[in-house]
Order: sequence, then C-alpha cells, then structure tokens
Amino acid sequence: MAIIITDECINCGACEPECPNTAIYEGADEWRYSDGTSLEGSVVLPNGKEVDANEVQVPISDEVYYISPDKCTECVGFHEEPQCAAVCPVDCCVPDDDHVETEEVLLAKQKFMHPE
Repeated sequence: MAIIITDECINCGACEPECPNTAIYEGADEWRYSDGTSLEGSVVLPNGKEVDANEVQVPISDEVYYISPDKCTECVGFHEEPQCAAVCPVDCCVPDDDHVETEEVLLAKQKFMHPE
C-alpha cells in the first residue's frame, strides 16, 4: 500500500528529500509522473492507467505535504522501511488504506519507474 500524509503534518519538509521516487510534494505544488523517475511521454502505469508522464497533475492537497499514490512504493526496492515515516517528527506518514498493494506490486512499480 502507499503511504499517506495526514492533516497532522506540520509542513516541516523533512520527508520530501527522503523519497526515492519523488512522490512527495509540498501542499499546492503541482506534480508529474516524470519527476524523479525514468518515465517520459505517454506511458501505461502498472495499474493499467494511461498517462502522459510529463503532464502537470493537480495537487492532491493544498494545505500539507502529500504523496502521489501512483508513485509511492513504500521505499520497496530502495530501503527496508518508508523513509518519510522514518524521518517524520510528528508520525503523520502512515499506511494509506485506500491504496493497498502487495510487496510484489510495489517492487514492480519501483522497477517500472526506475528500470536498471
């Protein structure tokens, strides 16, 4: 499953540089699938969704840092635990029950965004 940042976030920004997928954005910031990944142009995501990786996406939150669930791999393939949760001083980076994924799915997503 992906990680979500709750509204207890104090906007400290500690999580953003820790994300190996560049899936974390400051509130109100637009994002792209191509940010920090190898994705370019028209792609079909592992979940079957077709997107333009370079197209600007609407912010998920206007008030606090947020995580794009399509880009979050819970740091699988990079670290033993989600780094955002490890560095969060208020423990507001928690599992997102709306985006449950197996470790195999998370690893496939990581390899899709960062092919060797």
